[in-house]
Amino acid sequence: MPSSAVQTFSDPDEYAAALRAANTEFTVTGRGQFTAKLVRIDLHRLWVQRASDNLPRIAHPTNIAGRAIVSFRTGPGPSLLTDGLEMQPTDIVRHSDGQGYYRRSSGLAAYASMSLPVEEMVSHGAAIAGIDLTPPQDPLIHTPPASAMVRLQRLHAAAGRLAENAPEIIANPDAARGLEQALIEAVLGCLDDRDDRAPRLAQGQHAIVMRRFHQVVEESPGDPLYIPEMCKAIGVSESTLRMCCREHLGMAPKRYLWLRRMALTRRALRRTEPRATSVTATATRYGFWELGRFAVEYQRLFGESPSATLHRSPD
Repeated sequence: MPSSAVQTFSDPDEYAAALRAANTEFTVTGRGQFTAKLVRIDLHRLWVQRASDNLPRIAHPTNIAGRAIVSFRTGPGPSLLTDGLEMQPTDIVRHSDGQGYYRRSSGLAAYASMSLPVEEMVSHGAAIAGIDLTPPQDPLIHTPPASAMVRLQRLHAAAGRLAENAPEIIANPDAARGLEQALIEAVLGCLDDRDDRAPRLAQGQHAIVMRRFHQVVEESPGDPLYIPEMCKAIGVSESTLRMCCREHLGMAPKRYLWLRRMALTRRALRRTEPRATSVTATATRYGFWELGRFAVEYQRLFGESPSATLHRSPD
């Protein structure tokens, strides 16, 4: 049955878990109180999302297999990069099937996505527009005709307003079918006569390095990782890894790994009963041995002390 939901979040992990069509990990890279909003609309076969989050961050979505996904910005704002490529409000991104990638924001990010089963996206592309919409190996950014992009933006925004103000309309199967077909046609209008901004050969190679980088990180989520060992496991030089991380993450690998360990520490403190652990035990578990310095940096990054996080009631 068609449905919709509007949610707000103060925890980046809960926000990431609510996003559809991908398993997403968030690492907040800016200081302050995190806030996010998500509008989710499930039509018959089409999944629709409108999302916004307020702090600089690095997201690593791994797309679920079997869904053809497109995404775009819902308005201007600070830089937003997908696989190291800048997304403009005039662009639409076609994503790979089942692959992971990095998406980096430098501030408030407002964006939207839609996905269909791959076979349906391919058949719609062939039947309606005469184009091949098989998901690409790596994300592709396309700049459609302005009129087509405006139509998609307006229709997607209208769907979001219905979810917030008249969800009963979306829950009506006939109305949902009409909205679904209109959104699919709007997407196809943006992808017809495509002018894909295809990744250069070097960008494709860098994406492979970053996939291997993420795999190494995921294999040791709570352990301090050392750059020479990572380079050996990935099979690249330190200079190459630094270059790829600058391109995709906007920072050196050491800084990203530090921020990620801070985020994992905060997640553990939020989810553990105070009687079951301590700040010291949790911090050292994630490789923070200078506890005074850790507490200061934690306060600067998250706006509260580690002990305040630990003693806060779980959301």
